[in-house]
Amino acid sequence: MLIYFLRRLVGLVPMFFVVSFISFTIIQLPPGDFVTTQIAQMAAIGDSGSLARAELLREQYGLNDPFLVRYWSWVSGIMVGDFGVSAMFEGADVATLIFDGFLFTLLLGGVSLALAWGLAIAIGIYSATHRYGIADYSFTFLGFIGLAVPPFLTSLIYVFVTIFIFGADQVGGLFSIEFRDAPWSLARVQDMLAHMWFPVAVLTLGGMAGTMRIMRGSLIDVLNQQFIATARAKGLSERTVILKHGTRVAINPLISRLSMIIPDLFSNVIIVSVVLNLPTLGPLFLRSLLGQDMFVAGAILLILAVFVLVGNLLADLALAWSDPRIRLE
Repeated sequence: MLIYFLRRLVGLVPMFFVVSFISFTIIQLPPGDFVTTQIAQMAAIGDSGSLARAELLREQYGLNDPFLVRYWSWVSGIMVGDFGVSAMFEGADVATLIFDGFLFTLLLGGVSLALAWGLAIAIGIYSATHRYGIADYSFTFLGFIGLAVPPFLTSLIYVFVTIFIFGADQVGGLFSIEFRDAPWSLARVQDMLAHMWFPVAVLTLGGMAGTMRIMRGSLIDVLNQQFIATARAKGLSERTVILKHGTRVAINPLISRLSMIIPDLFSNVIIVSVVLNLPTLGPLFLRSLLGQDMFVAGAILLILAVFVLVGNLLADLALAWSDPRIRLE
């Protein structure tokens, strides 16, 4: 298992450079840059020194360098923890700027992933062993709703209902007004938990919808196989047959799907955060894209790409642990 882990870990190194190069290229695709946007704003208010200011900014941020030179300067800095400085936020350190947003993104994504997987496996097992009952049909309907309605639309409906039907003054955010800039305390944590339930519920529903259907179908197939009949013939309890023998084999497709669930879930966190104004990387990512701040947008895009690599690594390791045949190949 250790050799398999090390081999997969070494394979991530070239993949990191590939995804970082693609991320940097995507950020460079829009015409113009931050300096172009800022100079247009300065010219609009009649600033006569806008052209001289533009040249200074281009030199400061290395925008006059060749593409590959800019890429290497950016990625080599990231490898030692230097994400650069933000052009849009007046020279603020990018790592400091995205730190809090990254933690909140990780919190929402991690809690939603744990709930989605736990509920999906439990519901899938129940539906597979109680087929065609009222509960099975109800869970199937819930799964179709989760697949059909994207999380951002559910968030928009929530905002509309809360404001126009219940007349709420404040919608969205993870904190009440008095706790937004307050230091961490038990009261602030309680306030965050009181506001966190809806985004977690939306993300959980979207994450568990397809997973529980896969678990149900996979377990139904496994329960019809010969080794399950053999386990029952040995006199094992039905609970042992299902949980110890059936579920361990049926869960393999879910583990393989983990590599897609993790980046998809964190992408949904970004989108839902923009709708609900959550202090994650979402609003910051949108602002940096609109302002063409390549250092902030590039760092966030690279973080999302790394989530894809980490998701694949975790899926491979979990699958190798669950099925020893994988690590022996």
